[in-house]
Amino acid sequence: MGALIAVGAGIAALTGLGAGIGIGIATSKAAEAIARQPEAKGDINKTLLLGCALAEATAIYGFVIAIMIILFLG
Repeated sequence: MGALIAVGAGIAALTGLGAGIGIGIATSKAAEAIARQPEAKGDINKTLLLGCALAEATAIYGFVIAIMIILFLG
């Protein structure tokens, strides 16, 4: 049973990997967009920060779920 709990917590913690990839792709696309249209920098930055915050929130939720799995089921 302990091994299954560890596997479940590991899978829940993998949300950080997805969030990191997503934030990296979003940042690269924002940099490209700013290079094409420097006058739209403010709007692009606002959208980028909102998207990064939402992606990071999913990673934090996954981390919290992993901690809860370990503490309450372990």
